[in-house]
Amino acid sequence: MDLALLRTFVTVHRAGSFTRAAALLGLSQPAVTSQIRTLERQLGRPLFLRQARGVTPTTIGDELAHKAAPHLDALVEITETGLDDESSLRTLHLAGPPEFTAERALPVLTELTGDDGQVFALRASFGNAEETLEGLAAGHHDLAISTARPRGALLTATALCDEEHVLVAAPRWAEEIGSGMLRRKGAPALENLPVVEVHESLPFVSRYWASVFDSRPAASGTVIVPDLRAVLSCAIAGAGLAVLPRYLCAPALGLGEVVALHDPAVPPLRTYFLVVRTGTLAMPHVARAHEWLLRAAAGWC
Repeated sequence: MDLALLRTFVTVHRAGSFTRAAALLGLSQPAVTSQIRTLERQLGRPLFLRQARGVTPTTIGDELAHKAAPHLDALVEITETGLDDESSLRTLHLAGPPEFTAERALPVLTELTGDDGQVFALRASFGNAEETLEGLAAGHHDLAISTARPRGALLTATALCDEEHVLVAAPRWAEEIGSGMLRRKGAPALENLPVVEVHESLPFVSRYWASVFDSRPAASGTVIVPDLRAVLSCAIAGAGLAVLPRYLCAPALGLGEVVALHDPAVPPLRTYFLVVRTGTLAMPHVARAHEWLLRAAAGWC
């Protein structure tokens, strides 16, 4: 049996669509359709049920994918092992949001790249959820950290941890609001304060307002910087209020550089997911990194 046909079959099975599989394989959709029909003729059985949106595997299709996918993944791993520099180590390609990846994930994973018991080389790239998931699906990354849970069978997501969001500002803004003012007036007490955010749409502040105050923020962004670490620096400098992950602003809170303006009974949370292409956890370096991050995340929450 032609391995190219099996590779196309497994890609269609994971993608759930001839169109999506064609994009991942760099083939035309008619070429993918033709290869699947050829494989079905060779086996004498239908492998997929064609539907209005995508395809659904038959029982035979599921059985073949279960048997073939791990072996195809292993062949890919063998083929690619010698491509990462001159070392026999595999390279793990990680993608995720810049702040969380830099502050949480990379310090954990670099423990697996040291001189003692080196497991893999590491390459990291940053991007938003849409970018990282698209890159993962296309094979540019091995492992992605995302705040969005992917749909479909191509990608498999595991909840990693929840991130608590905190409304903070420099102490002088808390003094200006006055003790107890926020408790009495709620969101209106904050309307005249400048806002520091990562985007003009105020994603973090808007999410906080909706969750805690059941309203939309009346203010617009005063300082917009596309990195939460820069948002924290601006908040410390007194540029305005900001909504930040607790793990990121905890040191500044401890030092009194910023203060929490509000302490809601149920703080807003955002969930991070650890995402891989379905079947790639059979690869040892991906599995080790996946396990290592899940183990570390148990102490982050």
